[in-house]
Amino acid sequence: MTAQTWWHSFEEDHDDVAVYRPDGFGFPPARGRRGLELDPDGTVVELGLGRDDTPSRAAHASGASLEVVHQADDRLEIRRL
Repeated sequence: MTAQTWWHSFEEDHDDVAVYRPDGFGFPPARGRRGLELDPDGTVVELGLGRDDTPSRAAHASGASLEVVHQADDRLEIRRL
């Protein structure tokens, strides 16, 4: 099993829930997006923005600080704890 990459779909955020879409999703134009890489072992790697708005591996974090509110093949909703 390989890591899954999800990109922040900030246009769809609601209340205190952040919405993410899988790699390859047809987003509208935006000035860069942050993302998450979910490893099979439960490790979460946050993907930040580099100087030219391209993704950079920002930090490694434990999934314990995130609550998955909803997950489907094409949508991930999380709440930061």
